[in-house]
Amino acid sequence: MDDWTMFKNTVLYSEKTKLMMEWGGMDLNDDYIFSMERKMNTAMKAMRELEAGAIANPDEERMVGHYWLRAPKLAPTPELREEIESCLAHIKAFVRDVHEGKIVSEGGRKFKNALVGGIGGSSLGPLFVSKALGTPEDRMKLYFLDNTDPDGMDAAFRAVEPELDETLTIIISKSGGTIETRNGMVEAKAFYEAHGLSFAKHAVTVTGVDSKLDKVAVSEGWMDRFPMWDWVGGRTSVMSAVGLLPLALQGIDIDSFLKGAAECDELGREPNVLENPAAVMALAWYRMSGGRGGVTQVVLPYKDSLDLLAKYLQQLVMESLGKELDLEGRKVNQGLAVMGNKGTSDQHSYVQQLVGGPDNIFVIFVQVLKDRAGKSVCVGEDSTSGDYLNAFMLGTKKNLEDHGKKTMTVTVPCVSAYNVGQLIAIWERAVGLYAQLININAYHQPAVEYGKKCAGVLIDVKNRARELLLASDGAMTAPEIAKALGADAQDVFRLLMHLCANDERLTMNVDPEDITESTFAKK
Repeated sequence: MDDWTMFKNTVLYSEKTKLMMEWGGMDLNDDYIFSMERKMNTAMKAMRELEAGAIANPDEERMVGHYWLRAPKLAPTPELREEIESCLAHIKAFVRDVHEGKIVSEGGRKFKNALVGGIGGSSLGPLFVSKALGTPEDRMKLYFLDNTDPDGMDAAFRAVEPELDETLTIIISKSGGTIETRNGMVEAKAFYEAHGLSFAKHAVTVTGVDSKLDKVAVSEGWMDRFPMWDWVGGRTSVMSAVGLLPLALQGIDIDSFLKGAAECDELGREPNVLENPAAVMALAWYRMSGGRGGVTQVVLPYKDSLDLLAKYLQQLVMESLGKELDLEGRKVNQGLAVMGNKGTSDQHSYVQQLVGGPDNIFVIFVQVLKDRAGKSVCVGEDSTSGDYLNAFMLGTKKNLEDHGKKTMTVTVPCVSAYNVGQLIAIWERAVGLYAQLININAYHQPAVEYGKKCAGVLIDVKNRARELLLASDGAMTAPEIAKALGADAQDVFRLLMHLCANDERLTMNVDPEDITESTFAKK
């Protein structure tokens, strides 16, 4: 078979959505596709059951319904459909009133900015889409409190400080108990109050009904509350109020965003694998991993506005597929790593290894056809900057394939709300299908929860160590403090190093010859 015929046989194009996918570089030959037919049919059947309302997260006895967010008519009950449609109407009404100045700040000012407080799925999705679709004409500017790093919070606070009374704050947490988000909320509240403003008169929340955060918002009289449902996971929540509220405030066309995802989902229900982009993607992942994981998916979008795509996909893919146990409780240690950034600038930092290094990677290029809104100038060789961007992408693809590396390409016409919705939907469904192929639960994250529990224990050790030092007149080493507390000496040492750098009541007497022999004391 000649190269052109091979290309023609490995291209999927949807006239309705204008999405194109090319997978000729993934070695998905007819024999392999036929050998996977039974497994893929089983995976697609499981996806149909999931969309129909089956308990798809057995650990938590929950449905998984992020697909209903962009197609409420598919929700398994009239009540769920009404909840989704009501929430969307609520978002649009609130945003309209903010933009028109009917909802104003404590001082009667029109809102210009929004602080978005959340972490993980409650921030990565909105942050990615906000960056991808932001323009100088945005109705409001978004700033994110997406970590518990004080420096990061201060940077956001400095940005909005001149217009603080024109800044709305959105606090996002499904459970209402997420520590990092709680910390950002407390710091934001203190910041408003330090400037003589009421936090509650500038605050709204997106959270579970009757959650701890929901009750705080009610008791303090926050401006408004929007729901999160237990059948929407954080990493797939960008098309719920988690993402739609801040993005609509920014001025992004959320209807088009939802439509792009919904119409891509329709493609993902096609039973013929070769006419289903999400199924092709999942099958390509399985071809590379052998169903055992241990490979890296490198995502290279050739567009500056999509430079957070790989970071967003890291959570979506790795939190979903990185699992110790399969659905039968067998130890499998599955995972599919994601790395990448934008081309061409960032490829200079790692393409050398992609080409010349180990064969444990495959590359998904994201091509955007439209260069810019206006006309481009000729920069040389009768070509524009965009022509070069495209040529560099094709050259890198050819270089990788000539060195035996596997590639596929997803092409969209432009970076629009519709097309960003498509990109998210493709990867979401590919994750679901691949998880079925390897027999794991894609919708829980036990390792993340374990880390949070460990952090809580360490906070307790830190507090007890501080109390011990403040009650003592002498200096003590980390092992001495650890013995008194029944704690780990290494934990105590690291906790107190940090504590002494930030608590003016304590000091660390550094031993220059052996820092581990340093002592800690009150000043």
